[in-house]
Amino acid sequence: MTAAHSTPPKSAEAPKRGHGSGVALLVIASCQLMVVLDITIVNIALPHIQTSLGFSTESLSWVVNAYTLTFGGLLLLGGRLGDILGRRRVFVFGVLLFVFASLLGGLSQEAWHLLAARSLQGVGGAIASPTALALITTTFREGPERNRAFGVFAAVSAGGSAIGLLAGGLLVEWLDWRWVLFVNVPIGLLIVLATPRYIRESERHPGHFDLLGALTSTLGMVLLVYGFIRASEEGWSDTLTLASFAAAVLLLAAFIVVERRSKQPITPLWMFRDRNRAGVYGMMLTLAAAMFGMFFFLTLFVQNVLHFSPLRAGLAFLPVSAIIAVGAGFASQMLPRWGPKPFMAGGSVLAALGLGWLTLTDVDSTYLGSILGPMLVFGFGMGMQFVSLTLMAVSGVSPQESGAASGILNATQQVGGSLGLSVLVTVFGTASRSEATDQIRQFMSQATPAQRLEFRRTGQLPPPYSDQVLTSGISSAFVVAAVLAVVAALIAVIVIQVRPDDLKRLQGGAAVPGVPADSVPEDSAHGVAAEEPDTRKGPPG
Repeated sequence: MTAAHSTPPKSAEAPKRGHGSGVALLVIASCQLMVVLDITIVNIALPHIQTSLGFSTESLSWVVNAYTLTFGGLLLLGGRLGDILGRRRVFVFGVLLFVFASLLGGLSQEAWHLLAARSLQGVGGAIASPTALALITTTFREGPERNRAFGVFAAVSAGGSAIGLLAGGLLVEWLDWRWVLFVNVPIGLLIVLATPRYIRESERHPGHFDLLGALTSTLGMVLLVYGFIRASEEGWSDTLTLASFAAAVLLLAAFIVVERRSKQPITPLWMFRDRNRAGVYGMMLTLAAAMFGMFFFLTLFVQNVLHFSPLRAGLAFLPVSAIIAVGAGFASQMLPRWGPKPFMAGGSVLAALGLGWLTLTDVDSTYLGSILGPMLVFGFGMGMQFVSLTLMAVSGVSPQESGAASGILNATQQVGGSLGLSVLVTVFGTASRSEATDQIRQFMSQATPAQRLEFRRTGQLPPPYSDQVLTSGISSAFVVAAVLAVVAALIAVIVIQVRPDDLKRLQGGAAVPGVPADSVPEDSAHGVAAEEPDTRKGPPG
């Protein structure tokens, strides 16, 4: 499928660069927040959804997976659509599709209705999210203005998961589970109405849509995640588990072949030749895995072990959102002086320390004494480095490829989160089964005949034995999550090669505070120089 080259005419309503930039940033950030928080907003509502629509416990996990897998798998295609068709119009279409799917999901009467709507939501998010990030490069001036916009975007991206948990708690406790989906409708419509007025259209570039690449990558990731989840339930020798992994490997290998042969791939493999950009993608993959795991398992812990209500569970994660924003703001202010590498390495170390602290969680842990501290350490580290990762990922590529570059960054976050969570769930399941064997033995030795009869009937251990099983699995999962954060720190130290002076190129030649302009050599960017289209004649309409 080929799109003809066409530059849209100027519009009297299209804003000039710098005019209404605050509202433009609000529109872009609101879209990103809506898309990101929908990954977690349903988590607290899951028990209510299960009762209302008759999900089995096993199938209930796909309420989350149907969204994250289509979202992450199609992000690369979504970024490409914006490059070819114009980012503003694709952005609006993606938001409208997301709103429509949210309305369908809230009206669901059967389990399959909700799963179909969640998948469609993922498609809409995959179209809107990478286009939103790419719109920053055509809406904000290079230098401090764009850095601040990246800082806000990164803070929203990182904090959206925690905000989703809070919003989910409020909506479920005060209204109904369906409102975790309905809430997107008015927000999305406001975004659609404001976009033409405050965001200018980008130049359209000729190209084609790499549908085969999108199909092989998405199916490959779905099967890979499914293989891990099934392994946690049925074991690694299960025939369907092994078949899923084999099919995933074949499809992902086919994806690489397709991308190498395509004239305009959704994933330009040459982007990975730059060690800085490849390092950024690797860090995002591992850190997203750790972040998804932290929110998922702590949500289980505070509700099932600490017995928090949905609203209280949501409130428990609010400090994480605040500290992520603080970390992102600090990094955005200090980037020109220190450069991105210290924040990438230091943020990963803080994330690892926070997760390592959480490995000490046990049945006697309390929120204030054992959970809040490590969450704050983890959150500050994540916020501190997300600005640097975002800035590095979209720098040094041509305007024609900026959508693909941002799409890869978003895809690695979502795919890394899905893959990482499936791996951590596998670790959790293995550790839980081992602990359950010990707890069953202990329970049977102390239980009354009536308690033994009830256990044989239900197969469920009563508290505190069940709490011990859950906590043991969570603690083991956090060990692996901490290792993932350590891997990210090693990538930052060993792979990333960028000096503070190089930020001159990152900012398109802007002066670096404290560094004389003539002291920065022209060839010192190490592949992270940013290109920007010539806007001296005014923005395209």
